Amino acid sequence: MSKGPGLFTDIGKKAKDLLTKDYNADQKLSVSTFSASGVALTSTAVNKGGLSTGDVAALYKYKNVLFDIKVDTGSNISTTLIFAEILPSTKAIASFKVPDYNSGKLEVQYFHDHATFTTAVALNQSPSIDVTATIGTPSIAFGAEAGYDTTSGNFTKYTAGISVNKPDSCASIILGDKGDTIRASYIHHLDQLKKSATVGEITRRFSTNENTFTVGGSYAIDHLTVVKAKLNNHGKLGALLQHEVIPKSVLTISSEVDTKALEKNPRFGLAIALKP
Repeated sequence: MSKGPGLFTDIGKKAKDLLTKDYNADQKLSVSTFSASGVALTSTAVNKGGLSTGDVAALYKYKNVLFDIKVDTGSNISTTLIFAEILPSTKAIASFKVPDYNSGKLEVQYFHDHATFTTAVALNQSPSIDVTATIGTPSIAFGAEAGYDTTSGNFTKYTAGISVNKPDSCASIILGDKGDTIRASYIHHLDQLKKSATVGEITRRFSTNENTFTVGGSYAIDHLTVVKAKLNNHGKLGALLQHEVIPKSVLTISSEVDTKALEKNPRFGLAIALKP
């Protein structure tokens, strides 16, 4: 694929990931193995609020096609097929779930040096259509997203955004929820490997005049250990410790405290990912 402005979903993604990725309040264990035929198998068990769930996922690549199949404890089967380069600079993604036959979705992504386009269609009797377009360069990009319900004839969503990327920082502004919210974020990397960074994000909802401001950061103690923290103006404080116990196997401990209601018990999460 070409090195263009990226997908619309990439706008603001770096800041969002730093503030949300790997934070959890559950107990999670995942074990990955690789067969001689090239199939990657991952078994995951999750304990959430005393309720245990799990799934088994298989990932296999054959030429330009990637097969991703997941079966969970509720007997649901999720299948995703990714076709790379079916046409020059084009990727197609087909997904569906069983027994939910109305969950099918087909997405086509087109990448150009100065623009990307995606179209996603729900494969059911009342299909909805989502379209995104992004123009620009890897340094600056403008994008828009729209969703249309063919049954009602109404737009389900429309969003616009802009991002400015530099080697050590990234800033973005997104106008979403049909113009009801605006979110601005800025992330600055403190090292060349981009393991240590600071981030700030502010969101305003016009219909309620509510503002949410969040600051956070990550710091690499060494090449095996990273700590993260975040705090918003509503008093929610989150912290995370991630350590590579053995090569490719990671232990993550996270917690969240409401500093405005210290009588409440803090939330804790534990995740272990084992890979050969």
